[in-house]
Amino acid sequence: MLLAGVVLGAYLLGALPFGLWIGKGLYNIDLREHGSKNTGATNAFRVLGRWPALLVFACDTAKGMAGVYLGSVLVGGSLAEVLGGIAAISGHNWSVFMGFKGGRGVATGLGVIALLAPQVTAIVFTVWAVVVFVTRYVSLGSIIAAALVPPLLWWFGAGREVLWFGVAAAAFVIFRHRPNIGRLLRGEELKIKAAKKP
Repeated sequence: MLLAGVVLGAYLLGALPFGLWIGKGLYNIDLREHGSKNTGATNAFRVLGRWPALLVFACDTAKGMAGVYLGSVLVGGSLAEVLGGIAAISGHNWSVFMGFKGGRGVATGLGVIALLAPQVTAIVFTVWAVVVFVTRYVSLGSIIAAALVPPLLWWFGAGREVLWFGVAAAAFVIFRHRPNIGRLLRGEELKIKAAKKP
């Protein structure tokens, strides 16, 4: 029962649509109607600007961390933490508050990995930042960072549950970026550019 409570609680935490709330609450802008129509930090950056995007990123990352923490506190052990993280990512991607629609789960997944494997998080976040800074493609940075997670988890000796989570999460992030991969190959992907004014 406790494990079921972790999954449900983490899902509901992950489902909280902070990007939607921040856009509509602070700027009266529905991110689902602008840019890529995604409520994540990247679209917030394009539509609202740097600081709102950082707030969305922080909130979405915190959701992943909260899912893992919930598993740790209520049940304990790697399995409960991983299930809490997966549930939080699922909530973000298929939010009950947005008709079971959502984002790609990159920031929320980062929050999960941040608690499960902090050293891996530091490396992949640095790689992501460098790739985005050099190329201005957030999607490319996310894909490369996701692909690095499984081998880095293995290198640092992560437990079986965490390693399998890393494999599944990386595959999922890359799968969700299929349209971006197509646009990158065609040279049509939009480079990141902050809004001058919300």
